[in-house]
Amino acid sequence: MDKPHILYAMPHSLYSGRARSYLIKNRIPFEERSTGHESFKAEVLPKSKLPTIPTLVTAEGEVIRDGAAIIEHFEAANGRPCQPPGARQQVISALFDVIGTDGLLRPAMHYRWNFPDDNLAFVRYHFLHSQRDVPEREEKTEAMMNRMRHAAMIFGVTEQSQPVVEDLYLEYLDALNTHFEHYPYLLGWRPCIGDFGLLAPMYAHLGRDPYPARLMQQRAPAVYRWVERMNREDQDVPECFNAGSDFLANDEIPETLIPVLKILAEDFVPETLAAADLINSWLAKHQPESGAVAVGRLAEALGTADFTLRGETITALAQPHRFYLLQRVQDIFAALAQEEQVGVADIMSDAGMSVVLSTALTRRIVRSDNLEVWD
Repeated sequence: MDKPHILYAMPHSLYSGRARSYLIKNRIPFEERSTGHESFKAEVLPKSKLPTIPTLVTAEGEVIRDGAAIIEHFEAANGRPCQPPGARQQVISALFDVIGTDGLLRPAMHYRWNFPDDNLAFVRYHFLHSQRDVPEREEKTEAMMNRMRHAAMIFGVTEQSQPVVEDLYLEYLDALNTHFEHYPYLLGWRPCIGDFGLLAPMYAHLGRDPYPARLMQQRAPAVYRWVERMNREDQDVPECFNAGSDFLANDEIPETLIPVLKILAEDFVPETLAAADLINSWLAKHQPESGAVAVGRLAEALGTADFTLRGETITALAQPHRFYLLQRVQDIFAALAQEEQVGVADIMSDAGMSVVLSTALTRRIVRSDNLEVWD
């Protein structure tokens, strides 16, 4: 048997679910460890640079930090099995990857931290057991959980915003359920990159924590089945009696995805515009050196941006990471022939996402030595 890769991840981690699912679906052998494992601090952290998950140590010993980089590593090595061949499907897949990774943090945080009667014991168990059994483990657990509760507010979840966050999430959940009643994956009969990105919040927070998991099971059973399906090696479509095996033919975008994207656009688009304005102003003022860290704990905090969502003002941390991922959407679009761009633009217009194709930072973000840095 080939030596397995080692994935440092946790069951309750939003970003871990994305990388784990990719490895499972592509039948890549791996062993999962917590960052509490003695090898993480001693052997992995010096190379990963940040104590974040997921982080992968390949069978050959290479250390890869961040889910997007882990997936790209295997996509590049294996002929891009999860990238659709068509222009429209490629853009929509990349867009769902961004939205899942960065655009659903408010409902993910709200439904985890604002329902303590249902969730607290379950969540605390996982935070506690992600660490080594040392005398200060209880104290560290409480500190870690308090940081995450505070993060929920930083992402824009407040007492005032909770009703609109819930309304929008429930509408999205209903629309997504309709889609998965027709197709087992976003673009047909096999998962694309967008499926893995979307799974990030939909598994660890929204499909696993007790309160939102029960909500999903009862209100959107087809979505819950997709969450299950994304964590199994096989196609897992016994309820589909005429199942295909590939992405939809002729670069088709399912009509059932357009309502999903329209709902997501209400939140994603104004936040993206507001964050771009704030970050670009910061870039003009501070002009960071090429190679300066742009994303993560080593990066300088850039501030918060205000935007309006259904009449409610939301104040949320402006995150360059969104634009690092959005670059991929825009790069795919820019590389298309003009006729293909017209087809993509039509779909994005129907989905209310047109401005996403052109909203960018004045500086690109690139990866260097396991960090996302300013170009």
